[in-house]
Amino acid sequence: MKEIKTSPILPEPLTAELMKRESQERIHRIKKEFKEGFSFVYDHPASVTFWGSARVKEDNKYYKEARELAGKIVRDLGHSVTTGGGPGIMEAANRGAYEANGESLGLTIKLPHEQETNKYLTDSVEFYYFFSRKVCLSFSAEAYVFFPGGFGTLDEFFEIMTLIQTHKIEKVPVFLVGEEYWKPLDGFIKNTLLEMETINKEDSELYEICNDHNHIIERIKNIPITHGVRHKGGNKKVK
Repeated sequence: MKEIKTSPILPEPLTAELMKRESQERIHRIKKEFKEGFSFVYDHPASVTFWGSARVKEDNKYYKEARELAGKIVRDLGHSVTTGGGPGIMEAANRGAYEANGESLGLTIKLPHEQETNKYLTDSVEFYYFFSRKVCLSFSAEAYVFFPGGFGTLDEFFEIMTLIQTHKIEKVPVFLVGEEYWKPLDGFIKNTLLEMETINKEDSELYEICNDHNHIIERIKNIPITHGVRHKGGNKKVK
C-alpha cells in the first residue's frame, strides 16, 4: 500500500492581532491574581512564611522540624503560617500550624506535576503565575523561614535577599534551617561574592543560619510593629 504523506500541522502564526489578544488575556489574569492574592494576605495578618522542598517525606528530619517549628509559632506567638500549599516542607509547616489549631495558609500554584495541595490548609488561594505568587508570599510576613530545597527554594531565597537588599521590602528576619545544607551556600556568599565585592558586608548578614526554634521564636516576638500589615493584640496596622 502506498504511504500517504500528510503535511504537518503548523502552529497558528503569531500575528499582531494574536499577540494583542494573548497579552490582554494575560494582563487580565495577572491583575486578577494580584487582586485576589493581596486581599487574601490582608485578611490574614501576622504570618510567618515557610519555604522548602516539595519532595521530602514525612519521615525526613526536616519535615519533622518544620512541623514542630510551625506548631510552636502558632502556640507561642499566635501567628498564622503561610506556605506554597504543596507537599514536603510546605505540608509539614501547614500540618504543624493546623495541629496547633492555628491559621494554616496556602498560596498554591497550578503545575503539570509535583504540586498537590496538602490537606492541612485552613484557607488558600490559587495562582497560575510563579511571579505573582512570589510577590504575595513575600508581602508583609513577620519572618521568612527557609528549609532545604531545590531550584525553587533557592530562587525564592535569593528573591527575598534581593528585595531586602534593595529596600523593596522591609528588613525582617530570614532564618535558614539546616546547617549542613546552608553552610556551603553561606561560604560561597561570604568567601566569593563578598571577597569579589559583588555584595557589601551588610548584604551577607541579611539572613541567619539557625536550628534553634526558641531563638527563632524570640527573634520574631521582638520585631517592632513598624511595617506592612501587622496584627498584635488584635490591632491592625496598614502601611
